[in-house]
Amino acid sequence: MGNFLSIVQLIEIMVLISYLNPFSSEGEEIVREKGSIEGIFEVNPELLQLVRDSKSQNISDDSYIPKNYADLALKRVEWYLRRKNDKKYNHNDYAFLINPKIAKFDVISIYTMAQAIGIKFNPKSREGRLLVESQGKLVEDRLEKLVPIERKEVVNNLLNQMITQDNIKWTSMSQLLGSKKINLTDMILDQGDVVLEKEDFLIRFEDKIEGRLPEKMYDLLIGEKIKEMIISRMIMQKTENYIHKVHEMAPKIEAHPTLLEIGEQISEKIKELSYFPGSGGSGGFGGDIKATQLQHEAFPPCIQKTIEGVGSGNRNDAIVLLLTSFLSYARLYPSVFRNEGTSKISDIDPDLQITINEIIPLIFEAANNCNPPLFDDDPQEKLNVIAKLGFGVNKDPELKHEGESKWYTPMSCDKIKIHLSSLCKPDATCKKIGNPLSYYNRKRWELRNSGDKTPSKSSESDSDTD
Repeated sequence: MGNFLSIVQLIEIMVLISYLNPFSSEGEEIVREKGSIEGIFEVNPELLQLVRDSKSQNISDDSYIPKNYADLALKRVEWYLRRKNDKKYNHNDYAFLINPKIAKFDVISIYTMAQAIGIKFNPKSREGRLLVESQGKLVEDRLEKLVPIERKEVVNNLLNQMITQDNIKWTSMSQLLGSKKINLTDMILDQGDVVLEKEDFLIRFEDKIEGRLPEKMYDLLIGEKIKEMIISRMIMQKTENYIHKVHEMAPKIEAHPTLLEIGEQISEKIKELSYFPGSGGSGGFGGDIKATQLQHEAFPPCIQKTIEGVGSGNRNDAIVLLLTSFLSYARLYPSVFRNEGTSKISDIDPDLQITINEIIPLIFEAANNCNPPLFDDDPQEKLNVIAKLGFGVNKDPELKHEGESKWYTPMSCDKIKIHLSSLCKPDATCKKIGNPLSYYNRKRWELRNSGDKTPSKSSESDSDTD
């Protein structure tokens, strides 16, 4: 009888599964029981009590206490951004997110968020990315807080639900691999199969391991950490897939006003919490990502020459690859090389007004200065400019298209020397750096401190990547 779970234990496991994977059958059942979006903004006494009863929860400040489903959704956004960027972040302010008893409220909140984002924004928007990333991080945090026996049981149940076949082919994870949520090097493979279970590992590798205990090697290479990593990535992918599904259906249905309002509130919350002074920078959704006015006198020689106009042999690469990336980062995110992670233009320019009214006109003006004018000969390159800003091959930058392509960082000096040698006329500052953006940051510092002959330590710390 020791191998059988009691009814109470089974119920607890089902709650934990929905708490970790809202897109499980258990999570879907919670959504069906709720039935409608009505009451999302109404104060919910049960939720209030569960939050206040959560272990270590800060209850001295009511601003941290979610009062309804919509408020809980916004607290998730707030938790993730503050956790990521705010040095004053205190996990006790959001302890309720690690309380399994809020599962049914949490499931409704994430479905509400996903629907609001899918209807109002592109799935690859900063709002969509934040929901996907935060869900993955929350799964990791929640698993970490479970007691070991319970944790192992839940992990195995989740894997059995999400991966039904006995022999897991790496090709079955094509979505995760394609979206770069997981790499082949993260897993142990044998003849195309992903090896996760200890028994399977021992059958395949026991005879091949010398000098170490096979069981210890399993714990070292796989153990629970790889299973949990796969679970969190698969739940992230399910979250992303659900947003895509809603986004595809959105044009065919009339959006509920409540969802539109929540989508707007999520967007405003991201704007509000996207910059924490002194945070040191941490990539997308915050850090020291901050737009600054362009200083043309700090532009490197290659950029100055490109703006003045280049000949037919270099026009395309100079405008589309070099100038587009340089101007966009110099105006919006000059510190990109000092930070980890990635960003998108809307993280810094939420309504794209700077991009549309300042950056693109400068690029198009330089294109018109070419001999002959670039777009007269090759109008397709206008689309390529928009693509290099991260908005796909489209006529204009629009939030709904953001993420269809990558926002490219400036070419390195080495690449400019090879591909645009006629533009590379180095001055004294060029010899100290390896990227036009690093030149720009150093020159800006020199201009601000023209009376001080000591080189800038902060400018020297800029990484010269391409």
